[in-house]
Amino acid sequence: THWKHGGIVGVFGYGGGVTGRYCDQPEMFPGVAHFHTIRVNQPASKFYSTEFLGQLCDPWEFRGSGLTNMHGSTGDIVFLGTQTAQLEEIFYELTHNLNQDLGGSGSNLRTPSCCVGAARCEVGLLMDYPGTCATFDHVVLRTSFTGLAFPTN
Repeated sequence: THWKHGGIVGVFGYGGGVTGRYCDQPEMFPGVAHFHTIRVNQPASKFYSTEFLGQLCDPWEFRGSGLTNMHGSTGDIVFLGTQTAQLEEIFYELTHNLNQDLGGSGSNLRTPSCCVGAARCEVGLLMDYPGTCATFDHVVLRTSFTGLAFPTN
């Protein structure tokens, strides 16, 4: 293969979520010299509406390759292939315009998954899942595993 793993490519002020991919022959293949992978955190219960999938794909076609992987083991949508210069822009689109977050990647803890929902599980409608994930992301992921004191309330 002509791909080399570039480690975690960060978004300023944020931990993982982007896996760096670089071609080992960028002169021969300049269009894929950088081909980073982005994990988009899944919603609780892992169900997406068709409308929302379209909203996710629109900025990805504009700022990335348009290639996706919809069956990651964590339930994340995986965006395959973008340039380093587009990472902040994609992150802004996801967090400010689509109310999404990046999933875990690399040395970070993996994306937390909840139950597949009411379609298969009687506890799938756990109402505090978004709050739990926000606390988890903030306290653990964004502190690079230092100061693991979880809030008591």
